[in-house]
Amino acid sequence: MRVGIISPLWKPLPPERYGGTELVVSLLAEGLVKKGHDVTVFASGDSKVSGRLIAVTERNLYDTLGGFKWDNLEYDIIETEMVGRLSMDFDVIHNHNGFVPLVISPLIKTPLVTTLHSSLPPQPESLARAFKDRLFVSISNAQRQLAPYLNYIGTVYHGIDVDRFPFSEKTGEYLLFLGTFSPHKGPDIAIRIAKESGIPLILAGEIRKEFEDYYEKEIASMADNEDVIIRGELNLNEKVELLKNAKALLLPVRWQEAFGLVMIEAMACGTPVIGFNKGAIPEIICNGKTGFIVNSIEEAKDAVMRISEIDRSYCREWVKERFSLKKMVDEYEKIYKEVISIGGK
Repeated sequence: MRVGIISPLWKPLPPERYGGTELVVSLLAEGLVKKGHDVTVFASGDSKVSGRLIAVTERNLYDTLGGFKWDNLEYDIIETEMVGRLSMDFDVIHNHNGFVPLVISPLIKTPLVTTLHSSLPPQPESLARAFKDRLFVSISNAQRQLAPYLNYIGTVYHGIDVDRFPFSEKTGEYLLFLGTFSPHKGPDIAIRIAKESGIPLILAGEIRKEFEDYYEKEIASMADNEDVIIRGELNLNEKVELLKNAKALLLPVRWQEAFGLVMIEAMACGTPVIGFNKGAIPEIICNGKTGFIVNSIEEAKDAVMRISEIDRSYCREWVKERFSLKKMVDEYEKIYKEVISIGGK
């Protein structure tokens, strides 16, 4: 198949550090090319992709604009116009950049499928409802609850190249939080769990401007470089080292997590996950087998004490079976073939 992929422009493909959606897009393009498909990716010009790259911008928007800024609609419009002009070059177009590209869907003959990546309800909702009958793919069943009125044609879990996450039978003596330092992700809760459990905690991730006050008051003020150690954003090698040597990954989220890529990365290394019972977490953790699904800080502390019950090799097998790159690519391939056969819009 000839597949056109619309990527967000915020980070290059693959992202050097943070960039979950961009990482998934990069992996998907790589997997499709390996299966023999003709892949074209619309992305920032500093990207390196499998297949053909069409540069929408010279550099990624994060570097160009100095951070995430959500009022730059012109870049999405420019990307959408470029896709529209080349739409006849593709058998299917796979959109990962929200709702704006859907404006061209009834104007082109090529089927357009959109995967949503957000853990928040669509904003503005009026735009989402205007396009509610288009073709959508969710990244978890739980994600659908954020916008149940959309026309979902499938759920495809994220997949990773498991070989890039080496397994470790041995466990370190620290807990790990890895993610954006935002209230949604609950790093302050992770600190409380670790402190009350008497186990050191390493936190690593991105600090966004809108959460700087929260970070300074709730996170940075708790760091002592012994029991609470803070690292910045990590590249892949740094992330793997922390993941594979952790006693457990903590994910005490406050929002309805749509997926949580870091969970499968941790489990691929053999590291179990302790996650709050929100969003897709029950779909990703096998409770009591690859970690624990908890409903409170007290339950999380109990789970920390029971973490030695988890078979780290089972964690890795769980990811191989359910969240491999091959499985993700196979599932999207099925969806592409289905929408092409019905000429979906």
